[in-house]
Amino acid sequence: MVKRLILMLLIVAAVVAGLAYFKTRQIQAAMKQFSFTPPPESVTTITAAEQTWPSSINVVGTMAAVHGVTVSADLPGTVDQIFFDSGRAVKQGDVLLEQDTRQERAQLASLEATRDLNKINFERMQQLSKEGVISKMDYDKAAADLKQSDANVAEIKANIDRKTIHAPFSGVLGIRQANLGQYLAAGAAIVALQSVDPIYVNFGIPQQNVGEVKVGETIRLTSDSLPGTTFTGRVNALDSTVDPSTRNIQIQATVANPKGLLRPGMFVQVDVGVGTPLKVIPLPASAINYAPFGNSVYVVSEMKGPDGKAFQGVQQHFVKLQGSRGDQVGVASGINPGDVVVTSGVFKLRNGAAVAVNNSVQPSNSSAPKVEDN
Repeated sequence: MVKRLILMLLIVAAVVAGLAYFKTRQIQAAMKQFSFTPPPESVTTITAAEQTWPSSINVVGTMAAVHGVTVSADLPGTVDQIFFDSGRAVKQGDVLLEQDTRQERAQLASLEATRDLNKINFERMQQLSKEGVISKMDYDKAAADLKQSDANVAEIKANIDRKTIHAPFSGVLGIRQANLGQYLAAGAAIVALQSVDPIYVNFGIPQQNVGEVKVGETIRLTSDSLPGTTFTGRVNALDSTVDPSTRNIQIQATVANPKGLLRPGMFVQVDVGVGTPLKVIPLPASAINYAPFGNSVYVVSEMKGPDGKAFQGVQQHFVKLQGSRGDQVGVASGINPGDVVVTSGVFKLRNGAAVAVNNSVQPSNSSAPKVEDN
């Protein structure tokens, strides 16, 4: 009885195993029939080439006038004539404004008459003193009266001159703040005057880079408001102290500005050379796959699939970045010159993915891009 039961169990196990084997083969055949291989991803590429980039840091700077003042009234008075327009360029010594001086000129006429009389009286007293007719005291009084008259005339002339406002230096005027007939108190603003060629740029750099920036060193600067335009200047002064709140040291450079495109108060990006030049492989910014655990790029190479067939695939390389210039990012390590690097479509790739290279349209890859009008 036991033998018969064991035999029946063996027969049932054999039947179940045969059915399982048969069904497994059926499922495998079905999977092969309906399996889907994704097509290669279309990408653009660039061949890596090494370049030497100057070692530099990019900081924000502020433009400042070499000479900048608010021209104001020296003495109180009423505006009689205005000789300038807002925004006009002027030269040193140009007359900007005249105040009413009728009262001063009337006083001047009176004082000149008194001076002339005192001069005649002094000459008469001088002759009488030589003849011994008058005392020494009378002669001294006549001389003192003449000096006092000369001083009074000089004072009123100076007041008249001070009511004629001149440009203290050559530059560009701002918006006029005085009008004809307006009464100006002493110190009242008339117009701002800025000397803009050359012009200063003030910026700060970290204290660890202080020893790498010298007076006379060349700097480059750009502005978002002037796309495609690069200015050059030279460092002319370093501050004597480091700002304790930021640990930066302020630097001043002089920049040629013949067209007046740079204005005092503008924010600019300043590129300052520090240290020795770097050897990097420049790539378009679109080639970099940025990630918290490390930045990487994909390099195209010949690979073999599970079936032994060769295909064009990508391999992920982690890289170290070193600075940027325009559309380009500098790669210091992680790839070698001659590697074919994917420049667009990196977000849809994975290690070992098949790709199809199509370089008919390439991403921007310029170290000094120019903005085009749309």
